[in-house]
Amino acid sequence: MRNETRLLSNIDRPMVLIYLTLVLLGWLNIYSAVYDESYSSIFDLSQRYGKQLLWIGLGFLIGILVLLVDAKFFVAFAFPVYGMIILLLVFVLLFGVTIAGSKSWFQVGGFALQPAEFAKFGVALALAAFLNRRYADISKLRDQIVAGLIIALPALLILAQNDTGSALVFVSFYFVLFREGMSGRLMILALILVILFLATLFAGHWIVFAGLLAVLLVTIFFIKRNLPNILSLIAALVVSVLFVLSTEYVYEKVLEPHQKNRIMVLLGKNVDLSGAGYNVNQSKIAIGSGGFFGKGYLNGTQTKYNFVPEQSTDFIFCTVGEEWGFVGSVVIIALYIGLFGRIIVVAERQRTPFARIYGYGVASVMFFHFAINVGMTIGLAPVIGIPLPYFSYGGSSLWAFTLMLFVFIRQDANRLNIL
Repeated sequence: MRNETRLLSNIDRPMVLIYLTLVLLGWLNIYSAVYDESYSSIFDLSQRYGKQLLWIGLGFLIGILVLLVDAKFFVAFAFPVYGMIILLLVFVLLFGVTIAGSKSWFQVGGFALQPAEFAKFGVALALAAFLNRRYADISKLRDQIVAGLIIALPALLILAQNDTGSALVFVSFYFVLFREGMSGRLMILALILVILFLATLFAGHWIVFAGLLAVLLVTIFFIKRNLPNILSLIAALVVSVLFVLSTEYVYEKVLEPHQKNRIMVLLGKNVDLSGAGYNVNQSKIAIGSGGFFGKGYLNGTQTKYNFVPEQSTDFIFCTVGEEWGFVGSVVIIALYIGLFGRIIVVAERQRTPFARIYGYGVASVMFFHFAINVGMTIGLAPVIGIPLPYFSYGGSSLWAFTLMLFVFIRQDANRLNIL
């Protein structure tokens, strides 16, 4: 009894309170997004809000069970958990069902489970356990390769399921590596490559080549003109040119047609309001129509007449914008920023590298989901089909994010027991 009382007193209450608030507000928005007057019961399992209420109840049970488990369990079994999730990702490729074009689901009757959502939890655990070793040093190439493989393996398996959006989420784990001491040069390089990729698709490779040459000439003018510097710049130019040339191949041969269309819509090259750009256009109309204070709960016309596809899942945020307006949207965004900030603050006070690294993993994944999901509803990010944590409809997403957060809360509650 004394240990349970001590555990309750050590739980980070602000984090739990924000979690409960987001889950409640998420359910209210799902209810509004699929509201039908002919269904009166909120427990009706034929409706998405009824199913989500069941997922929420089971999610709370998951959170409670995690808090009752010894904090050391997650350290000791980090790699076995990671291995089990890798096996699930392999099995879903062999025995899973295809939903919305992705072979990412196990389905039994009316229940479907997506292992990709739990893979983020497995990577967060395994990465923390690997970097928690006494002699781990992320500044060394050997450890960088191992950490990169831990991140890349589930991402590649998910990519093989034709779920590009979920695979891209794993990029967020590299922010954890930078926090632990990896050089920022790789992040700068990755940013440059993304800019080159988008610039090539937007302007064409000849204009990008001209821009690269101009940058080279300007750089030569300002740096010390010796042979090593000149050769380094020429090498960088050659690599950039090769990357630009490969961009067209990747775009034409690797990306799916709907992915290419979405990129073109994002870049403004293909204004297809009845095809690839339909969802985003309708989402922006819904959010814009909400004005400053919104139309009121259950009064969203875009919502009620199903103008926005996937409004209870990927585009749930446009329901907030339409019914709660600018004020309500700011409140929701503030809650998320408050949650991310609180996770980082709590992560920095941990007494073990494992808890700190794991906390940053949780914050990075959630922030990526939040930024991309909200960004795609207002046309600032490509539509890649990832849920808004605790808001979007779906049991797999809710359970996975609940599991991730409460494992971190459990680690934090145990920090005072560590000398």
